Amino acid sequence: MFDKLLRCLHNFKNMKSKILILLLLVAGGLFAQGGKIAHKGLVTPVQGPRDNTGQIFLNTLLSDLKPGDTLRLKPGFYTGPATIEVPNVVIDGQGKATIAGMKNESVIVIKADSVTIMNCDIIDSGDSPDRLDAGVKIKEANYVQVINNRFSECLVGVDLFKSDHCLLRNNDITSIKSKSLALKGDGIRLWYSNFNTIEYNYWHEVRDMVVWYSANNSFNANKGEHGRYGMHFMYSHENRISFSEFSSNSVGIFLMYSEKTLVSNNLIQKNNGTSGMCIGMKETSSNQILDNRLLYSDKGIHFDISPLVPTKVNTIQGNEIAFCNEGMYFHSDIEGNDIISNYFHDNLTQVFTNGKTANRNKFRGNYWADYQGFDRDGDNVGDIPYKLYSYNGHLWAFNEDVRFYFGAPILEVLDFLERLAPFSKPKFILKDPKPIYKWKDKGKFQVLTKE
Repeated sequence: MFDKLLRCLHNFKNMKSKILILLLLVAGGLFAQGGKIAHKGLVTPVQGPRDNTGQIFLNTLLSDLKPGDTLRLKPGFYTGPATIEVPNVVIDGQGKATIAGMKNESVIVIKADSVTIMNCDIIDSGDSPDRLDAGVKIKEANYVQVINNRFSECLVGVDLFKSDHCLLRNNDITSIKSKSLALKGDGIRLWYSNFNTIEYNYWHEVRDMVVWYSANNSFNANKGEHGRYGMHFMYSHENRISFSEFSSNSVGIFLMYSEKTLVSNNLIQKNNGTSGMCIGMKETSSNQILDNRLLYSDKGIHFDISPLVPTKVNTIQGNEIAFCNEGMYFHSDIEGNDIISNYFHDNLTQVFTNGKTANRNKFRGNYWADYQGFDRDGDNVGDIPYKLYSYNGHLWAFNEDVRFYFGAPILEVLDFLERLAPFSKPKFILKDPKPIYKWKDKGKFQVLTKE
């Protein structure tokens, strides 16, 4: 398409026509970029042979490499385990080379800087959780690139250990199929690894994706589904997660003892079960949760002593939180969360707290689908504050099974009677002094700029 447009550009003499063609090229580039973001996993097909007849020992080929060399693997079945200790080399499987670990330790171990592994079909690592057997293990090596590879039947997909400035892009990663979810390995694992870029990857049917003791990493346009934790951060600060999708996990993103994390423009949905939540925050401060869609889960956002330090505020802004049992769940009365300009709708309970109230946090300018007020001056801000009380909600606080009857006539009657003439004082949950009256522009977030 772009070649044709370029040819047309040369054929046109009129400057206006050339400008029009240039605009089309720019628009096409934007669409192509959008397609790239939407395409998580392999960009070019990778499928090597499974027949190990005539197998080639990969270490034999690696022994001849010198810095700056590129090894283009011919279609075939190559066996490891293999170790790369020569810096600045490229291993290109060209989409038709299988590298098998023969179920013995990690398939490829990288111990040199600036190594690239691309277009390879990487299979059959060992299954030892003690050794953390992986498809590719990057061990104290920097500037390594792992691009457009397929990982299957590997306990861990890619393991970064004390490795910085690496790039993982467009990889398709799954763990050992025969193992139960709890015994599978992690799709990608970062351990004391900083300033890495992980983008356009697709991990599925793995246990977790973990980022521990690792800072300043960028996670962009990834997809993780059918696992336990879509992403799990612990003691990891100043990381960024954006334009990604996490679906059908137990937990979408969990932040534990991790500060200054930016979570923006992600779709997180269908996280159910006992611990089902889109975003979990445990003893974590100074985070920004911005412009995400948190849908169809048990809990939208779970706060557990977060922020740990009340003056280190967590900002929750511009998120759509919908179709959840509990839009937000507060484990305690702790303060320090700014909850501004979010879109709450179609939740069983908008906000639930195990403590006395959630009102020690700052709620302002949110849209609440159950708001019962007016906007007589037309400024799209409710004339009276939104106040949330718990009436019949306390019933399922003590017995989860009662939730099953939500919407049943008997609970509707109980709720009406509780509001009309409460048998006991209802539990006050929160007050939003400036609720948005109507949600406009199909999901664009209206941010209030004044108190």
